Parts: sequence; structure tokens; C-alpha cells
Amino acid sequence: MDGGHYKLYNNGTLEIKQARPEDQGTYTCVASNILGKMENQVRLEVKEGTRIVRAPEHVTESRGSTVRFDCRVKHDPSLPATVTWLKDDKPLSFGWISRFKKDDESMTIHNVNPEDGGTYTCIAKTEIDEDSASARLTVTEDDISSASNRSASAGRPDPPQDLELSDPSARSVRLTWVPGNENNSPVTHFLVQFEEDRWEPGRWQNQSLFDGNLNSVNLQLSPFVNYQFRVIAINAVGQSQPSLSSARYQTSGAPPDVLPSGLKGWGSKKNNMEITWQALQNTERNGPNLRYVVSWRRKDSEDEWSNITTTRTKHVVHNTDTYVPYEIKIQAVNDFGRSPESNIVIGYSGEDKPSAAPTELRVSKINSTKVNVHWVPVDPSTVNGEFKEYKLYYWREASLIKGLKVNKTKLHKGFFTTAEHPSGILTELFPYSKYKMYMVVANREYEGPQSNTVEFNTKEGEPGAPKYFRILRHTDVVHLKWDKPLEPNGVLIGYTLQYHTVNGTQAGERKVQSFPPNVTEYTINLPNRFTRFKFYLTARTQVGSGEVYALESPHFTNEGGGIVGVAILFSRRSVSRVILHKGGGKVTVSTQSPLGPLRAHHLTVPLSQVTCHAHRQESPSFVPLKIKGYKFYFLLDKEGTLNNPKLFDITVGAYRPL
Repeated sequence: MDGGHYKLYNNGTLEIKQARPEDQGTYTCVASNILGKMENQVRLEVKEGTRIVRAPEHVTESRGSTVRFDCRVKHDPSLPATVTWLKDDKPLSFGWISRFKKDDESMTIHNVNPEDGGTYTCIAKTEIDEDSASARLTVTEDDISSASNRSASAGRPDPPQDLELSDPSARSVRLTWVPGNENNSPVTHFLVQFEEDRWEPGRWQNQSLFDGNLNSVNLQLSPFVNYQFRVIAINAVGQSQPSLSSARYQTSGAPPDVLPSGLKGWGSKKNNMEITWQALQNTERNGPNLRYVVSWRRKDSEDEWSNITTTRTKHVVHNTDTYVPYEIKIQAVNDFGRSPESNIVIGYSGEDKPSAAPTELRVSKINSTKVNVHWVPVDPSTVNGEFKEYKLYYWREASLIKGLKVNKTKLHKGFFTTAEHPSGILTELFPYSKYKMYMVVANREYEGPQSNTVEFNTKEGEPGAPKYFRILRHTDVVHLKWDKPLEPNGVLIGYTLQYHTVNGTQAGERKVQSFPPNVTEYTINLPNRFTRFKFYLTARTQVGSGEVYALESPHFTNEGGGIVGVAILFSRRSVSRVILHKGGGKVTVSTQSPLGPLRAHHLTVPLSQVTCHAHRQESPSFVPLKIKGYKFYFLLDKEGTLNNPKLFDITVGAYRPL
């Protein structure tokens, strides 16, 4: 593959200049010497460029008006696009209390003032490209003197007059005009538009934009078009009305000089290939009776080219073999002649189900949460299509803890590899569990037959947090009670309880108590009824201690016989971050493991659904945060940092009934 817009370097690098949609596909690099041959494949995807199809325009408005700037974007549908706005090259901020609002296709400024004047830029961006457009906003004072000045100095220009055509040739003509009154605002540009009466009569289209100091320009034209022109003047205030139309100018015909774009071949069925392309624009026809000559043949064969002449933009080749490559080319033809032939592109007929399964599926290096997977690959000819991946299906068959029910939902993971001895790593498994798996090979449309099924057991891991941890406090004792973890992740060998007294911000000496797995409660005698404790409970397997369940004993009170402590399940860092969103309407609480074992979480709720049951200066160790709809409290460790304590006190840290 060399020549045209392909360039092959001596080191094996392939360069594609000005890639087009028809260049999309799978490219194979083959390296060989006397000892053998190796291949590697890479897929090229050519995306549609990102562009702004309706750009913002210059605006002059009085103070207090509402201004709208358009920014309509067209981009490849497979790539998400973001639109940002700048004022004088600095990012704009948008919020529910801001005068600046934006939607998918525009930005609006309410109640403008002179400070809003400047250059506004719309930037449309995807992960691979971007486009931008700018416009100026001029804000005038709305008083009698400024209104008088504005009427004298800020008017739109009058339309150009007396359009004349001269210097005619096959592909160009000179257009001259007399500028209209500028109305005390200099003309910055002239926009020349055209209308033709053969393909889209009555529709005016943009031809070219010229500097405002010109009034005679040479226009480059297309063959076989009956043109007429008009001119629009533009200044800082806006556009003039269009001028009167010029006389018509008919260019002579010629063979097409533009190739159809987007040529590709693909199979919609296993025994066909659909060849498609983009039609030429009307002004690219260059003559009457436009049609397309499409040619194809099997790649790497001595077959003669097959061809068909059509006015459509699709041709279906029937009775093909399954997933075989074809060479395809196209040219445009009218009554004046033929365009050059396009570069040859490679298309494929349709795919079928893979006919072979991976073999000798096995596992190695099993630990508590991951395993290495190995298999013997299929012969590439049995894929019957473009290789997509080896897909591994796996599920948790059972826990090795007797009586523990598990979710047997079948999961899958893909491995893209063409290695001679392929392998992969399967992660995020549950410890101390029995798993089953099998593998298939997949092309773009189908999956093949199943491999052998493999069973394996993961090793023990650290347990999850205890299912619950509760305090019942009486006058002279604190009684603790808990239950085994929902996910023991192995054979429990016991529990570890650490605790210390709490006196304001001072913590007493930490004590440690161990319990066998069948003990799930403990009682502590109180030196006096005002003593308070902070507790940390973990379960243990042979691997180690698991996730911490922490709680703090409540204040003593004379109401009732006992008090149940308020608890929170949290990871070793508890609540890691609290964010008050701009505008104050929402709060995000982030924890390492908030509402379920082994699961990280970020919870965003309205501020009205958050309350704090104790002021931060009254709480000895943790600030208890309650969120509507959640059973447990979220605890903010007082050893953390508050960037704005006063704002915290009147928002997140305030008490409000839920």
C-alpha cells in the first residue's frame, strides 16, 4: 500500500495524508524474514469534523436589553461534544443566579450593561478536534444623549448598489459594486451570495466574504451553473439588506473534477456487499446527466473488474463468499466526460457466525479477587468476519461459606489479542467463592461456539464490615452487640474491638479486646455515668482484619432506661469530602465505603435534605450529618479541615427538620 495519499516509510511506518471516510478499516502490518512471519492489526476510524454551522453575530444593544449569541454545532455522532464560552479569552461562568444562561445552541445575557461589552467566543470541542467562532457585543447607554449619538453613529449600513459583471472566463467573473452609506459605522466586510436556477432555484447561498475596503472582486465559479449575485455590507451594528441582484452569468460545462466521497463496502448479509458513497453537490456536477461508475473485484485475484453505471448512491453485490475483501473504486461521469478514478478502497462482504471455539481454557495464579486466564486461539479463517475480541463469560456459582446465598448473574469481559499464546487477567472477583467460566470468539456481528467450561475457587480475603454494630447504654454499663459480615470473604476466626474514652477533643488510651467468632456482644462497666467511648470493630479471617465499623456512645440522659447509640458504617477514612455546589442548592457527600461493604460512593442531594444534629463546636470527635432517606448518620471527623467554617455552619452544618 503505497502511492496516492498513502506513504510507506523504510522503517515500516504508514502515513495517510488527509484521511477520508473511505480510509476507515483494519490495517495489517506484516513483517517477515527467513525465520518466519508476524502480523499485527490496527483499526482506523475516521470521524466527521467538528464545526460550528451557525456562528454568533456582532450585536449592538442598549443597557438593560437581552442579548442572544447563537452557536449551533455539528459533530460526529459517536463523539460527545462540549461547548464552552469565553469573554475576551476568559471562561464565562453560568449559574442559576447568573445573568448568563446557555443551552445546546446559544448563550443569552439578560439585563446587559456596558461592562458586558467585549468579544464572546464559542468553542465546540470533542476529544479529537475543535472549532470556534467569535462575535462582538457593544452595549450603549440608554439616555437621551446616547440615544441621539447612537442614531447618528451606530446604524446598519445601506445595501450596495449598481452591481456589474466583467472579465468573464470559463471559471471566473469579476463583480463590482458601489458601497452604500456606512451610517457612521465603518463597513468591515462584504458578503457575496449567489443563486442558481437549475438545481435549487430561489435559494441564496454564501459565495465568499471579502474585506470592507474592496468593491471589486474576482469570483471563482463552478462549471455548468447559471449564476446571479448579490452583496451584503456588514459593520459593527449588523448586516445591511441584500443588494439588488446582478445579471445572470452562465458558465460552460466540463467533466466532473470532484470525486464522490465516503466510498466504502460492507456486508449487510453473509453473502453480499453493499457499496455506498456520498453524492456530489449540485454545483459539483459540472454538466448534465450525472452518473457514477462503480467498479469492484476480489482482492488479490486476477479477476476482471466488474462495474455498473448508476445515478443512485448505493449498489449491492450479491452471491459473495463470506467475509472476503474486495477492491472498490468509483468515478463520476456527465455528458462532458469522466472525472479521475478514485483511490482503491478495501471493502468486505458480510460476516457469519464464527465456526470454531477457543480451546484449552484454563486459569492460573488464583488469589482472592483475581485470576490469570489462558487459552488456545482459533484459526483466523474460522472467525468468518472482522475479529472483535475473545469474550469470557463468568459467574459466581457459590460461596465456600456454607449457607451463604450469592448472585449468579452471568458477567463477561472482552480480550482483544491476536497473540500466539494469549492470556488475560480477570479482576473484581469475590473472595472465597466458586466460579465457572467459558469463552467464545466474536466478530463484529456474531459470537462463536463455547469453549470448555472451567471451575475454580478464589482464596480467602479480608472480611467486610459487621452487618450491624449497636450500643445500648445504661447508667453504669455500655452494652455492645453486633452480627457477622454479609460477606465474610473467608472463614471468620474472630473479632477485634478497639475503644477509648472521649472527653471533648481529648482521646484516652486505646484498649484492644479480641473475641472468638461465636461471640457477638460485650459489656463495659462505666467509671461514671458521664464517661463516653469511641468504638472500632472489625471481623478477622486468616488473611487479616476487614473493614471498620465505628460508632460513638451517646451522652447520658435520664430519659428512659437506656439509649441506643447512633452508628455509621464507614471505611478507614469515613466521610472523605463534602462539597457545597455553586448557588447553594445541592450538596455532595463522598465516602470511601458509605452505604454498603466494598462499595465507594458519591451522594448528591438537595441542601434541604441535609441536617446536622449537633454543632461542630459541641461534638467531641465527629460531626453527625443526617441525610433524608438514609438510616445511618454520616460522620465528619473533626480532625479534617473546613475551608469555610462560617459557610458550613449556615448550610451543611445547620439544623433543619427533615
